[in-house]
Amino acid sequence: MKCRRPTCTDYIISLNCDDVSKGSSTYIGRLRSNFLGTKFTIYDGHPPNAEARVTKCRSTRQVNMKQVSPKLLAGNYHVAHISYELNVLGSRGPRRMQCVMDAIPASSIEPGGVAPTQTEFHHSGLDSFPSIPFFRSKSIRAENFQNDQKEGLLVLRNKAPRWHEQLQCWCLNFNGRVTVASVKNFQLVASLENGVAGQEHENVILQFGKVGKDVFTMDYQYPISAFQAFAICLSSFDTKIACE
Repeated sequence: MKCRRPTCTDYIISLNCDDVSKGSSTYIGRLRSNFLGTKFTIYDGHPPNAEARVTKCRSTRQVNMKQVSPKLLAGNYHVAHISYELNVLGSRGPRRMQCVMDAIPASSIEPGGVAPTQTEFHHSGLDSFPSIPFFRSKSIRAENFQNDQKEGLLVLRNKAPRWHEQLQCWCLNFNGRVTVASVKNFQLVASLENGVAGQEHENVILQFGKVGKDVFTMDYQYPISAFQAFAICLSSFDTKIACE
């Protein structure tokens, strides 16, 4: 569900389209964009690891006059930040995007590396609190996410397309999974910050592209989860005033 606000846009992601309340057991998380649609933050409703904390929330909340630990409630655990760079070529050129995975270490893509990636959806005790409203809480703005906070985290960047002289367009090899040209098409690979400048990991972690009118395909792999992959792809649909 898309919720427009004066300064941002919220996308609520739930397993039940008829119940998108944060207190529902089917609530998964949300995606929030800035006003320009160039920066996004992904919030997971469930902690990605044991050390995760709700983003700037009080330690307890009043629910029906009882103190309830936030561990029992769907929270605002920020798990990724997405940014789209200014596109000087306008709609004629490909978008440039970067994803900083807050909960996944860069070492996860190395041989033997691991990440706290959820492989299944766990139903918590949220059904015990059906009347819990969608709590408002202050969140860390994506604009304030500084470069020094990326150290040690997995950073994904879009794979640079090549210019096809015969077709006169920018192209990526989707191995037949994408068949229609669109500015929303992309492939994300891991950025090797400590390697040669501009060097990228060749293994595609996430790819997304158009195959028909209002029909897209999404392919992802470890170490990102299905929810994280879906939220990243969802950011591609938001209006980007400063990009095109």
